[in-house]
Amino acid sequence: MAFTKKQQKETFKTIIIAFVKITIPGIIIGVFHKHDFWVGLLLFTYLLVFLYKNYLHKASKNWILLSGMIITGILGICAEIWGVTNGFWEYHDLSNNRQLPYWLPFAWMFAFRFIYKLENDLIVSLQLKKMSHKTWLAIFITAFFPAYGEVITINLGVWTYSWPYQFLGVPLYAVICLVALHMGINFILSIWVKKKKINDPVFINED
Repeated sequence: MAFTKKQQKETFKTIIIAFVKITIPGIIIGVFHKHDFWVGLLLFTYLLVFLYKNYLHKASKNWILLSGMIITGILGICAEIWGVTNGFWEYHDLSNNRQLPYWLPFAWMFAFRFIYKLENDLIVSLQLKKMSHKTWLAIFITAFFPAYGEVITINLGVWTYSWPYQFLGVPLYAVICLVALHMGINFILSIWVKKKKINDPVFINED
């Protein structure tokens, strides 16, 4: 598949912006992780602003995005409870003998929003139509960008993994689990889109 210079430029710009969007929250969480209540409050406030702007005062509402955020938040916390209970990873500097930080569910929700928006932007810039191409794109995004964010937070002391085969603190198992979780959620949403005949560029096969 050959891409025009315009497509390449738009794709490069989108990827650079994505790096910035991952780097800034990663640094904020990393630097202020000892004050996880305030980080959680900040993300909760941001969530309220997001809901207000996109679902209370907007005629066209993207329910696929919101559904994906909610599902990811719920399944993400379930995965976190499973992980810390079995000692696969551990969060540091938490008060009152807690195992999970307050900001965690919101981070999972916004992780889906980040991935979904990046998928959508790259699908548009690369003009992808086939579902197979979109699927491979989703796998690449999910395998790379969340891991990049984890590298930042892990090396700023937020948490550590006990799993082996690590690169800069991120184990291969974690990448596989992230991809499996996100692609499972994508599969659920794609069924909904197909059943309800929703015109969502991320989940429809336009070929």
